[in-house]
Amino acid sequence: MPIYVWKGVNSYGEKRKGKIEAHSEAAALSQLKKIRIKPDVLKVAPKDIFSNIAMFQPKVTGKDVVIFTRQLSTMIDAGLPLVQSLDILAAQQENVTFKKVLTNIRTDVESGMTFADGMKKHPKVFDNLYCNMIDAGEVGGILDTILNRLANFMEKNMVLKKKIKGAMTYPIICLCIALIITAVILIFVVPVFAKMFADFGSALPVPTQIVVDASNFVKSNFFFLGAAIAFIVLAIKKIYNTEKGRKKIDKLLINAPVFGPLIRKVAVAKFSRTLGTMLHSGVPILDSLTVVGKTSGNTVIEQAVFRVADSITEGRSIAEPLEETGVFPSMVVQMINVGEATGALDTMLEKIADFYDEEVDQAVENMTAMIEPFMMVFLGGLIGGLVIAMYLPIFKMASVVG
Repeated sequence: MPIYVWKGVNSYGEKRKGKIEAHSEAAALSQLKKIRIKPDVLKVAPKDIFSNIAMFQPKVTGKDVVIFTRQLSTMIDAGLPLVQSLDILAAQQENVTFKKVLTNIRTDVESGMTFADGMKKHPKVFDNLYCNMIDAGEVGGILDTILNRLANFMEKNMVLKKKIKGAMTYPIICLCIALIITAVILIFVVPVFAKMFADFGSALPVPTQIVVDASNFVKSNFFFLGAAIAFIVLAIKKIYNTEKGRKKIDKLLINAPVFGPLIRKVAVAKFSRTLGTMLHSGVPILDSLTVVGKTSGNTVIEQAVFRVADSITEGRSIAEPLEETGVFPSMVVQMINVGEATGALDTMLEKIADFYDEEVDQAVENMTAMIEPFMMVFLGGLIGGLVIAMYLPIFKMASVVG
C-alpha cells in the first residue's frame, strides 16, 4: 500500500503535515477528511531504501503505546467504532513502525478477528498483560474502561522505571568519570613525572613506584584491558541469558546489601499494581498470576508467583503461599489476606502498590543520599592519592636540598 505525504490545515486553521497509508489518492483524501484535515499538498512519498530493514526502523516506545491507549479510550468512550478509531490513530501516528502495526491490527479487526487477537500478533509492541486485559474488556463490553485503566497503569509503571533509572544514573556517571580521569592520569600525566624521576637516580617512594608501575602496565596493555572489560560484559550478558545464570544473578541482586531492598520494593510495587489492575479488569486470577510472573523482571519473584498459582489450583488462598515464598514482606501478605477475606483483593492490591511507590521514592532518596558522600570520598581518595604519590619524590628532594 503506498504512503502519501500531506500538508494542510485542521478544523482550527492550524497548519499540519504528515504521512498517510492508503490504497489510492481518493482513499487518502477520505482518511484526511475523517480527521478533519483540509490538504493543500497530497503526493506519494518517495521510496525509502531502508523501509524494509528492521534495524533502521524506529522502535515503538512505551510512551507511544500510552498515548495510543489514552486516545483510543477517549474515542471508544465517545462512541466511535473501533475500526474507525484505529484508522484515525494510524493516520495520525508519526512513528512509522507503530503506524504499520496499527494498520495491520485495523485490517485484522475488519476481517473479523478480535482486537486482542490482532494485538497478540505484535508481541514486541503489546505484551501479554496488555492483550489479556483487552481480551477481558472485549468480553465484558467495557473496552473503554479497560483502556483507561491500562493507560493509568502504564503511566505509573513508566514513572517507577524513571525513578530507578534516575537512582542508577548518578553512581554510574561518577564511576565512569573516575575511570576516565584515572586512565588519563596514568597514560599521559604519570609518564611525564616518571621520566623526570628517572633523572634523579634515586629510589622512588613505594606509593610512587606503585603508580609508575601501574602506568606502565596500563600503557603497554591498554587494548588488552579494553578487550578484557568487553569480554567480561559480554560474558555476564551471555550468562544472564541462560536460565540457570539468570536465576543466580537475580538472586544476588535481590539480596544485595544496598540495591537489594530497592529491587525488592520495586518488585512488590509492580506485582501489586499489575495483579490489582488485571483482577479489577475481570481477568481470571490464574491467568493474571501467569502474566504477572512473566512480566516481573526477576526470576526470584517469577518463581514465587508461579508457586502461588500452583497452590491456588490446589484450593489454597493467595496469602498463605505468598508467605511461604519468603520474598514478600509480612505486611503485604497480611493486607492481601484481609483483601481476600473482604472480597476486595483488587482494591487492597492497589493500596499496597501506592504504599510501595512511596517506599520506592524514599528508598531512592536514601540511596542517593548515601551514595553521594561515598562517591565523593572515593573520587577524592583516588585522584588525591595519585597526585600525592606523584609529588612524594619532589617533597623528598626538597627536604634533602633543605
